[in-house]
Amino acid sequence: MGAMCLGIMSVATSAPAQSCDTGAMAVQLLGSGGPLVNRDRASTGYLVWLGGRGKILVDAGGGTFLRFGQAGGRLEDLSLIAISHLHPDHVSDLPALLWLSNLARKEPLPIAGPSGGAVTPDFETFLSRLFDEHAGAFPLLGGTLRGAGMGVPLNAIRLDAAQPGPLIVLEQAGIRVTALGVPHGNVPSLAYKVETTNGTVVFGSDQTGTNPRFVTFAQGADILVMHLTIGAGETHPLHASPFVVGQVARDANARRLILSHIGQFDLEAAVAEVKKSYMGPVSVGADLQCVPGR
Repeated sequence: MGAMCLGIMSVATSAPAQSCDTGAMAVQLLGSGGPLVNRDRASTGYLVWLGGRGKILVDAGGGTFLRFGQAGGRLEDLSLIAISHLHPDHVSDLPALLWLSNLARKEPLPIAGPSGGAVTPDFETFLSRLFDEHAGAFPLLGGTLRGAGMGVPLNAIRLDAAQPGPLIVLEQAGIRVTALGVPHGNVPSLAYKVETTNGTVVFGSDQTGTNPRFVTFAQGADILVMHLTIGAGETHPLHASPFVVGQVARDANARRLILSHIGQFDLEAAVAEVKKSYMGPVSVGADLQCVPGR
């Protein structure tokens, strides 16, 4: 059954593949789970549908390759892959997605990701370590870097997560994608905003909720996707507490809040804590759930 609701908590962990190809803007959750093993939730991934096509893929955590196929996504329809940060639960399915991708599309595929940090390389170096035809972990995917081998050529976009203001990622045919760095310990992390004529969606990514510029960045979003990774009353140096998640959604005046990247804790108590701050419609995300923009 579906997990979307208006003002009523829903705790379903998976949903039948709901159709998002209605022609309007919609967000489909490919993975609503976090880094720990979960039999019902894939790791993080989202697909933004526009005009009946899956156009923007945000993150590619474990299991999203399967979910992308179940959702009816097609590589040839993508205008952008946007990676928030380089923790494995947000990027580990990227090689699977790109393997034999040159058979599905010939046009280069834009792909964006963050600058480097203390424990992660910059995005271009990360791609080289994966796909370089001579020294990469997957040298057979050298075509992604315009070398020998398989894979659609990638147009890599490195985004400086330390910049204080939004960064333009893509402007194309009624789609505008921007990014903003958000605090996530010593790993550079990016939030993404997709603006269309049919609505705006903001993906908060993994963050502590302590960057006030993010509230401005997400202001008035039709859909705000925030990560609920820790339980009620808990604190963590990398993730926002449920109460802070609610505060951010409230201060951003989001029309609808979708909770994703769900950890393993008392979910009902955590959602109740979110609702102490945010009075708008709240949904607990489920894999393959489709959320309309308006």
